[in-house]
Amino acid sequence: MRRTDQVLQLLAPLALVGVAALVGTLVSTSTETYVINALVNVAIVVALYVFIGNSGVLSFGHISFVAVGAWAAGVLSMPVEEKPAIMPHLFGVLGDHTIGNVWSLMIAAAVGAAYALVVGLPLMRLSGLAAGIATFGVLEITHNVLRYWDKIGPGLSTFSAVPETTGLFQAALGAGLAVVVAFAYRRSRLGRLLSATREDAAAARAVGVSVYRQRLFAFVLSGALAGFGGGLLVHLLPVNTESVYLDLTFLTLAMLVIGGATSLWGAVIGAFAVSAVDSFLAEAENGIHLFGQSLDLPAGTRIVVVGSLMALVLILRPVGLTGGRELSFRRRRPLRVLTKFAR
Repeated sequence: MRRTDQVLQLLAPLALVGVAALVGTLVSTSTETYVINALVNVAIVVALYVFIGNSGVLSFGHISFVAVGAWAAGVLSMPVEEKPAIMPHLFGVLGDHTIGNVWSLMIAAAVGAAYALVVGLPLMRLSGLAAGIATFGVLEITHNVLRYWDKIGPGLSTFSAVPETTGLFQAALGAGLAVVVAFAYRRSRLGRLLSATREDAAAARAVGVSVYRQRLFAFVLSGALAGFGGGLLVHLLPVNTESVYLDLTFLTLAMLVIGGATSLWGAVIGAFAVSAVDSFLAEAENGIHLFGQSLDLPAGTRIVVVGSLMALVLILRPVGLTGGRELSFRRRRPLRVLTKFAR
């Protein structure tokens, strides 16, 4: 039964990704773009789950790794002849070379991992509010460096002329790969050790587990997946520094929280559910016809609604829509009350 549960816990998220890809082939071109975007969101949210869900440490800085991944993939895959007009101040090696789509995604993942390692070496000693504030500081630093240092990218301008290779197949393959990596890590010895530090860090230290090393490894792996997600994003639509900043940070964290931060199934469910709501509201802000009526919502409505949904979930069901649990064939027993907290 246990092995059957493990198979289910891997195949269920993959099946959901496959169904989304299938739906994308049956809808209009404009709706297909939303489906592809949802699949890219799955890859990014799963990256957040690898660290936040397994460690219990909240990070506001993971979109930094998405951003550097997008920058690496975008700069390196742009045709050489287009670079002088769009990025005239690039470092020589960046301006003189172009690589293919697959290599750009691999380098995006490698850059995300390397940046996460550099950032994680000092920060993974922190926990709680201090860790959250420090990672938010990383987001601010990254945003401003990418925004104003035009030797490594377009600076204030939007990426253009990047090959739009993230179609339905590539997005589904990327989301599926992120799910497989996250599942394999969670079931590995390292994943189980990190989960133990989440449940009781003091007890984990007492039996010889290095909380710092376990968190650092997950942070780097998560950074690699986030960088990979950034590569998929820049090959999907034009990206600038604002595209990978506060809005995306809030949106992806909302997806993780609403779905259930401590389970891979919750991360995937949350990504698809919030992506669907966000896409519908984005259309409604531009005006749509629904049941014979015209619906034209004010700009910014989608952020307000997603924020309200996250607050509602946190109040009514703090563990998320999935209860923070993976799918299982086994019947769950009621949780026992820990009487020591009631004394």
